[in-house]
Amino acid sequence: MSANPSMSLFDPSDPVFRAHEGGKLGVHATQPLRDRVDLALLYTPGVADVSRAIAADPSLAARYTARGNTVAVITDGTAVLGLGDIGPLAAMPVMEGKAVLFKHFGGVDAVPVCMQTGSVDQLVEAIVRIAPTYGGINLEDISAPRCFEIERQLQERLDIPVFHDDQHGTAIVVLAGLLNAAKVVGRTLESLRVVVSGAGAAGVAVTKLLARAGVADIVVCDSRGIVSPARPDLVDHKRRLAATTNPRGLSGSLGDALVDADVFVGVSGGQVPEAEIARMAPSSIIFALANPDPEVHPDVASRYAAVVATGRSDFPNQINNVLAFPGLFRGALDSGAPQITEAMKLAAATAIAGLVPEPTPEEIVPSVFADGVADAVAAAVSRLS
Repeated sequence: MSANPSMSLFDPSDPVFRAHEGGKLGVHATQPLRDRVDLALLYTPGVADVSRAIAADPSLAARYTARGNTVAVITDGTAVLGLGDIGPLAAMPVMEGKAVLFKHFGGVDAVPVCMQTGSVDQLVEAIVRIAPTYGGINLEDISAPRCFEIERQLQERLDIPVFHDDQHGTAIVVLAGLLNAAKVVGRTLESLRVVVSGAGAAGVAVTKLLARAGVADIVVCDSRGIVSPARPDLVDHKRRLAATTNPRGLSGSLGDALVDADVFVGVSGGQVPEAEIARMAPSSIIFALANPDPEVHPDVASRYAAVVATGRSDFPNQINNVLAFPGLFRGALDSGAPQITEAMKLAAATAIAGLVPEPTPEEIVPSVFADGVADAVAAAVSRLS
């Protein structure tokens, strides 16, 4: 009998596995339990008074339970990182990691909720049923196009913030980076010709937020080329993209879209040939965000672009969602906002960009470890609640 091929991936002596052993999360009490007096306050009989008060006025739950500072990080494991549909169990380490980031950077308690996948309606109903426990819902690593409808229905049915980070967290940080990259090259957002490679969750959100910020010329490409109304093979969300982008009516391949383009935003994976990057306009901007292998290697991109960003931490200008989501939820929870609005996303991007007052080609966004990032985003979001 042959060995299980998956075992070749498992090495308990590897520092990565040692760091994850036992999981990355635990539960701690916020109040001491020292004696019978504490027990009577924290549990019966004292807890009954708090329960009665909340039953009479549900808004008190935000103050007298953990709900006001707790977010559910929910996935069905269908689009995890670059690993694809690996299921809820295999998604758990990623969701635990996300929860650690919520706590470390934003002081937000986050709980992984990894669900068996199902239809859109089944997942929505399941999330609605558990929502009373949480002050917010962070959707994560759910495949497109299902993620669009799941988020939309939850936003309609729940009175707490619902946010799909793969979409909107990426879009916020991309916009923050582009605001400062445009300054570096002496351009306005309105004057830029932007090509977005990828028409999935991130590509759709990036396109929408850049358009709201003032970018007028955006061409979106998928694996078959430019998304345009002339293509008969488009699914619903791509038809909507085709109707609102590509103002010059381009058709053809990604390479055709890149001719004289000022900005490339890659959120799709795959490799873009150097010859196609060379067709971009002078002083271009390249955000090659696929991980771990960018669509264009930074060394190649730097031959043609004035500003280069990736999703990796070992090159300058890391476009990392952790710049956005901890502060975004911190601000929404603190202000009692029932939803994350488009104005909040724009404000978050502007706040992140503002933390680099004098951007350079090597620094268009702050480090994820820079002081005050989450606080600045939280303040910007709270002002709009």
